[in-house]
Amino acid sequence: MSSSLFLILRILFAWAVAVLLAAFVWGGVFGGPGGFFALLAVGAMVMALLGAVTHLRRVRLVAGRLDAAVLSNHQQRRIEVPLDTGAAFNLIAAAMRELPRVEDIEPSPGSLQLRARVRRIDPFGGNQPSRWNLLARLAITHDRILATVQPGDGTSGLTLLCEPDAPHWVDLFALDEGTSYENAEALLRAVTRRVAEQRRDEQAAAERSATDNALTVARLNLLQAQVEPHFLYNTLANAQVLARTDPPRAEEMLGHLIQYLRRSLPREHDALSTLGEELERTRAYLEILKIRMGARLELKIEVPEELKSLQLPSMMLQTLVENAIKHGLEPKPGGGTVWVLARRFDDQATVTVADDGQGFGGATSGTGIGLKNLRERLQLTYGERASFSIVSNFPSGVAATLNLPLPAAAWAAPAAPLVPSAPVAAAEHLPGAVPPPLPGAARHG
Repeated sequence: MSSSLFLILRILFAWAVAVLLAAFVWGGVFGGPGGFFALLAVGAMVMALLGAVTHLRRVRLVAGRLDAAVLSNHQQRRIEVPLDTGAAFNLIAAAMRELPRVEDIEPSPGSLQLRARVRRIDPFGGNQPSRWNLLARLAITHDRILATVQPGDGTSGLTLLCEPDAPHWVDLFALDEGTSYENAEALLRAVTRRVAEQRRDEQAAAERSATDNALTVARLNLLQAQVEPHFLYNTLANAQVLARTDPPRAEEMLGHLIQYLRRSLPREHDALSTLGEELERTRAYLEILKIRMGARLELKIEVPEELKSLQLPSMMLQTLVENAIKHGLEPKPGGGTVWVLARRFDDQATVTVADDGQGFGGATSGTGIGLKNLRERLQLTYGERASFSIVSNFPSGVAATLNLPLPAAAWAAPAAPLVPSAPVAAAEHLPGAVPPPLPGAARHG
């Protein structure tokens, strides 16, 4: 009530002073105020009082309260938005364009300011007011808006200033009937709505990403679970036979099987292993096979210590070793050698499994599922940053190579040269050379 009363008294006082000054001027020109001037003065004071009351009534309807903040012709709003400077600038520009009757939007990206004019509702419906209606001719027809963006750390501040498009002294005589308050609140609602929509979109995208990640992990776990079960059955059958004929070798085989199974257990929420862990599992697997194959199988591993922490999908190295044994060495009379080689080239690491077995020309019962799963797991895990190739080894056998990305901290240090001690396809070991899969590669499944 005090704010409303003060506003009415301020308006009446300003008009009273203006009428008094006009009376002095009128008296100097016409020799005295006279009855006509008195009538004009009373009419002006009544119009001023009605304007103040109309302003109070409309602001109360719009804002739901009456206080100094909402009664002012000049409205300011400060908003913090969780956006960077460019996004905040575009957001407030879009919010301004949504205002009804907005005109002359002037964006200034360099100074992070936007200016606009908003046309007030025309009480005459577009018709020209009478030339004797001086108050209508002198009425304010537009409001102006100034928006300023303040850069911040991860957030931006928005300052909105809404006011009549007129000099400040006009506030002493005329009120805007709440149009500045309406414009400020409309912009505030538009910004809030857009930020909320963006938050909902980000939340929906995060939920979709989480769902996609869960599906990816599920697919990786499913692919990881597709391990040849015959290996376990054959090992247990061999251990059963050795338990009767050669108990020490049976005990050794069971020990390697325990080590293999321990390393093969899936880990929750972790589809990646390290090259060192994969080597331990592969060693246990090959030690079991060496007991079964005897002198027909030889293993040579050349992996630098610095690459043993290299991450790669679990069971991937063993898939390549199993292929080398099953399709390369087991069918070959006299067996052969399996090489596991790793080396680094800049930001990439190559892991090669080679054998001197039958090669691509021999008969095989492979279905290609193993290598198909391997390529799919690489795609799911690394996208385009990893690749797989398989070529003929020299003078016989096959060389399969994984190209994997290294973390930035790993390839910052110079790579140590590594000279292989076994014949492997030369194209596999040139820096950056990744030969395409050969047509016959599908037989190694």
